[in-house]
Amino acid sequence: MVNNNDLFEALEALERERGVKAEAVIDSIKNAIAVAVRKYYNVGEDNVEVEIDNTERKFRVAIVKDIVEEVEDPTTQISLADALEKNKRVRVGGKLSTKLDTKQIGRIAALSGKNLIHQGINDAVKAQLMEQYQNKLHEIVNARVQKIEPRTGNITVSIDKNEAMLFASEQIPGEVLHEGDNIKVYVSDVINGDRRCSLKVTRTHKELVKRLFEMEVPEIFEGTVEVKSISREAGSRTKIAVYSKDPNVDPVGACIGQRNSRVASIVRELNGEKIDIIKYSENPAEFIAAALAPSSVIRVDILNPEERSCRAIVPDDQLSLAIGNKGQNAKLAARLTGYKIDIRPVSSDIPEEPEEEALEEVLPQKDELVQEIE
Repeated sequence: MVNNNDLFEALEALERERGVKAEAVIDSIKNAIAVAVRKYYNVGEDNVEVEIDNTERKFRVAIVKDIVEEVEDPTTQISLADALEKNKRVRVGGKLSTKLDTKQIGRIAALSGKNLIHQGINDAVKAQLMEQYQNKLHEIVNARVQKIEPRTGNITVSIDKNEAMLFASEQIPGEVLHEGDNIKVYVSDVINGDRRCSLKVTRTHKELVKRLFEMEVPEIFEGTVEVKSISREAGSRTKIAVYSKDPNVDPVGACIGQRNSRVASIVRELNGEKIDIIKYSENPAEFIAAALAPSSVIRVDILNPEERSCRAIVPDDQLSLAIGNKGQNAKLAARLTGYKIDIRPVSSDIPEEPEEEALEEVLPQKDELVQEIE
């Protein structure tokens, strides 16, 4: 076998710097070497043997040809006379294996082999990264801020020795990050490009909040408490509706934790974003009323169940609170419940004859349904 420290040092560097195991790329390297040798020596596809021993740091390259009396295909055969010059023990019907010293392959073959090996390594690295990345899809991963581009605001982050781009549009508005900061990001997609694969990461996706609650609240992770829906305006407010499958477990209390300990860590991670934790209800009117927190709601009339439209009546002094700045609270409540919500003050609640009977529900106190965390 032929020593080639450069090859194995490159494999070690690949594992050290990019976390790619040597075993994952050896087959690609073997195939690349075989292609280079076949091309340079004009031999058949099955007439090149390449063995790589990563443990012993050695590899072997050989050309194997069938021994015949008369050569019909020189790419796969060698005459007995020529074979006997290399090995006196060979016979017709056997095979002659000629080991090659890679230093003697020649400049053209070496250049071709280098390019093919490089491509083989890249393909193997890409395949391994795709497998790793698929396991991270739709999950939270830890990332470290590596570089911040002053002009665009885009941030390069490192994730398990690999880099990803956290674009300015995917960052929490108002959040200021610094090089060296450790943050959590949500993997929204895996992009398989022509040259490389990469993670699409974000801190604005509503699923980031859901995954944070799964990490902080054992009852959610175990399935006792279920996250029914989430609506979010990143950097400002999130509404999350939770439901308990166990009547003895308070879903809102479980998410808050003792002295707000559980939700407080999530708020810190989200740069102080307000979080409304809402108790989900199968009763649409009850659920909609809770979703309009932090405002109080006098009642909710379901106008058209099929079109999912309703009217919410609130105290006059809470109308602006129910609607929110630029309509944000109303929009988040609508997204959370899936209903179109017409919010009106109680002073405008003039009795009228509806075309079809409205469903009016007596609502429990808001504090029983929702908890706002700042």
